Amino acid sequence: MDTPRPAPSRCLVTGASGYIGGRLVPELIARGHPVRCLVRDPERLRDQPWRAQVDVATGDVSRPETLAGAFDGIDVAYYLVHSLGTGPAFEATDRAAARAFGAAAAAAGVTRIVYLGGLIPAGVPEADLSPHLRSRAEVGRILRDSGVPTAELRAAVIIGSGSASFEMLRYLTERLPVMVTPRWVSTRIQPIAVRDVLRQLAGAAGLPPDVNRTFDLGGPDVLTYAQMMHRYARLAGLRRRLIVPVPVLTPRLSGHWVGLVTPVPGSIARPLVESLRHEVVRGEHDLARWVPDPPEGPTGFDQAVVLALRRIKDADVATRWSGASVPGAPSDPLPTDPDWAGGSLYQDLRERTVTASPAAVWQVIEGIGGDNGWYSFPLAWALRGRLDRLLGGVGLRRGRRDPARLRVGDSLDFWRVEEIRPGRLLRLRAEMRLPGLAWLELSVTPDGDHGTRYRQRALFHPHGLAGHAYWWAVAPFHTVVFGAMARNITERARRTA
Repeated sequence: MDTPRPAPSRCLVTGASGYIGGRLVPELIARGHPVRCLVRDPERLRDQPWRAQVDVATGDVSRPETLAGAFDGIDVAYYLVHSLGTGPAFEATDRAAARAFGAAAAAAGVTRIVYLGGLIPAGVPEADLSPHLRSRAEVGRILRDSGVPTAELRAAVIIGSGSASFEMLRYLTERLPVMVTPRWVSTRIQPIAVRDVLRQLAGAAGLPPDVNRTFDLGGPDVLTYAQMMHRYARLAGLRRRLIVPVPVLTPRLSGHWVGLVTPVPGSIARPLVESLRHEVVRGEHDLARWVPDPPEGPTGFDQAVVLALRRIKDADVATRWSGASVPGAPSDPLPTDPDWAGGSLYQDLRERTVTASPAAVWQVIEGIGGDNGWYSFPLAWALRGRLDRLLGGVGLRRGRRDPARLRVGDSLDFWRVEEIRPGRLLRLRAEMRLPGLAWLELSVTPDGDHGTRYRQRALFHPHGLAGHAYWWAVAPFHTVVFGAMARNITERARRTA
């Protein structure tokens, strides 16, 4: 007689708009698990291809009062959030959020928590770890002590299209044929393919109830960062890179350097770099007892890179490191009334009629940013992006997840897609450092039998005197930049048509 298969666990996934969470949800669905996503803003999931297959709960792990009800009926809760890049208080933020999550899960009778943390160097006292790794270890300890059996899966460098670690490796190698590098490029690392991380995260839902411990994750290769760069260059068809390690570049300095060279901002690059000061190699492979490796074995580094490059080439990047919300990013609603009661609202409005179909104009609009640029004065945009980086912002180099298609929640250089109505409207919210809130709205409407009305609005709600001063200081440039943008977008659409 066949043994009946256990009923699929009902899973709660936090961080579903982020890199790992956005890929784990469809993995769980494919395995038959009913899934609920806990998000601060449900609209961020609206355009995900799996949205109709999940339940969505609105809540924030940093606000315990919002968690009531999110765990109802849940068997397994995935904790995939952290405060990387939020500033000096991130450890306290992570600590409080983990305690709130663990307490809410215990109160609701959740039978398992699964947490993705960082691989901890063997033999290194916790006090000597980077603040990022120390916080990840503390979060795991809090969850394991919550009273809910917790599987803490620890990974080092995750290789996959769109991951912060992969994009850091990719851009450093592609942009710098000769590199003067810090000593950590000689540190041994055990990278892992994102597909293996997802397989083990999903498999951890079925662990026995008495398992409450950490598990090390890692792929089959142990490499130095320099070896990873050389291998990437070979697989990407680049000439061999010249790497010259020097002792004077500290992790903090090299974090700034990585932030200048790659799309990963310094606030994220620094913790990643600091985590590479010590050797991060898997010390055990115990999880394979319950979640066996595939028959062909785990994915090697070379294969993971080839798969990631293929995804990028085919514009098939499901999630990206920049998909998660920027910490502290505003969430105020767009003020649409010019006499908005919330205070002053500045507006730069441009409208043009073009002899092209709405579809032709929309194609240009949806392809804006990234490699296509912003259709006006690239130097001005580049300088604004550089200024934002110097102020600690994300800068202009985040690019796009997909070169032709956008969805709500996508990052787009230093903007984020707040609303998109295909063929009609694209609204972007600024995530650059500003003394106020800013939006850029691009829309199209039919105008007669053969024309289209293009409408472009830049909106700014100033915060205090600095906000008003900022608007009037940059207003003269708007005439040039935004005027040229409207003109060039419509001209591009006309030529395309």
